[in-house]
Amino acid sequence: MDPIARLFNSPARLKLLRLFLFNDDIGLTVPDIAFRTNVVATTVRKELKVLIAAGIVRKRSEKGKVGFVANKRFAHYDALQLFLRTTTRVDDAVILTTLKKAGTLRLVALSGLFTGAVETKADLLIVGDKLEDKHLEKLVHTLEAELGRELRFAAFSTEDFRYRVGVYDRLLRDIFDYPHRTLLDKIGISGNLSPK
Repeated sequence: MDPIARLFNSPARLKLLRLFLFNDDIGLTVPDIAFRTNVVATTVRKELKVLIAAGIVRKRSEKGKVGFVANKRFAHYDALQLFLRTTTRVDDAVILTTLKKAGTLRLVALSGLFTGAVETKADLLIVGDKLEDKHLEKLVHTLEAELGRELRFAAFSTEDFRYRVGVYDRLLRDIFDYPHRTLLDKIGISGNLSPK
């Protein structure tokens, strides 16, 4: 179990806290929360009661729908948000292990959310062969549930990636010209978009 989850007494509660504090400008329904956190609805309802009682989350009714939103007036809101931002991460090995289930990976690079580079258009670049789009989306969703945030990702076949490198594709330049981390490189990019 994640050590931070131990502090909050529940991995599900930690996922809900991250979701609300990292997306504090939107209201969410129970089905939305369950989908975005990969937590079953009954557990979501139980954890919501705890978070409402603590004053971190509040109920909001809109157009006949009951939604929930972060309570920005919570006494320790900023401190809790800062704590969660600085302690939330997914190990590189977990990211690779998760993504390998989608096909044969050739390159995985992290940017944006993972490196603090706000200028980039993607947080995650995945290059591989025999990648199954639907399966890849589900795997990225698994990572999003752990992080409490949506990930912007781009996935290419090796052939398509090499073509894009050759034409100096803007998306690739946005990733490689700004701070990034390469988790896997079987293509030989070495950070400068020049395949070996």
